[in-house]
Amino acid sequence: MSRKSGRGGKYDGEDCDYIIGIGGGSPIDVAKAVSILATNGGKIEDYNGLELSEKPGQPLIAVNTTAGTGSEVTRAFVVTDEVRKSKMLMVDSNSLAYLAINDPTMMVGMPPALTAATGMDALTHAIEAYVANSRCPFTDGIALEAIRLVGKYLERTVKNGNDMEARTNMCWAQYMGGLAFSNAGLGMVHAMAHQLGGFYDTPHGVANAILLPYVMKYNLPSCPERYADVAQAFGFDISNLTKTQAAYAAILYIEELEKSIHIPKLSDTAFKPEDVQTLSENAMKDTGMPENPRKATVEDVMRVFLNAYLEINE
Repeated sequence: MSRKSGRGGKYDGEDCDYIIGIGGGSPIDVAKAVSILATNGGKIEDYNGLELSEKPGQPLIAVNTTAGTGSEVTRAFVVTDEVRKSKMLMVDSNSLAYLAINDPTMMVGMPPALTAATGMDALTHAIEAYVANSRCPFTDGIALEAIRLVGKYLERTVKNGNDMEARTNMCWAQYMGGLAFSNAGLGMVHAMAHQLGGFYDTPHGVANAILLPYVMKYNLPSCPERYADVAQAFGFDISNLTKTQAAYAAILYIEELEKSIHIPKLSDTAFKPEDVQTLSENAMKDTGMPENPRKATVEDVMRVFLNAYLEINE
């Protein structure tokens, strides 16, 4: 959604009782933004941050058709700031849908590239929630199960979109990933990915997928035991591995998964190294950064961007 869309004003003039958002993350995010503006007024940038609205949004029904962003069950929505070429992340309980509908039969038509990108978005939600500073036993449980399901079913779903067992389990995975991050928070992957989307229109799931292994390598010193659990959720026997070795097994698994489902490299996108300073400064302002398990500076974020661009492992 763009801050210039003006849809909130149109909604006010139609004397509607509720809003229906149908589609993936972007259409549902638009519906959330309109819901907040319809009852609270102002401009959408007024709500950039955490819990900034005063009134419940207009009743919203979210019908999800991708697996996925989890937007239908979260209090988060994203709006592009065309002035700063960045994405604003709003986290607001007043934007929660009154009713969320997930039906895997509505996801069968997703092409392989979209299935891959949205599936990696779901995986990123779950992994970031599992290591987030505000995690809790509830979010840990659903995040790990989401990770397990993505590890087992994403590649199958990409290769055969009519595999209803795989589609159904990916639908569950994205739903649980959404619940997990809506309660625990996100982290550095999303903070950086939002900048790629805002600057270059890089698809959100693709941006997350590209950055996920590199941010995990950066975060590893702060949470090796958590990433070891991720490896176990992927099905690895980690009994004879150190926590760090198991964590690297999880990262390598993700890198191989991304190759098998044809996720592009950062160098394949519109990313320009000369933009890295601005991208990194904007990422530091993202609401996901405080939840990252390892504190980062602008220079750290710049290094992770460049590592991903040059495919440097450190």
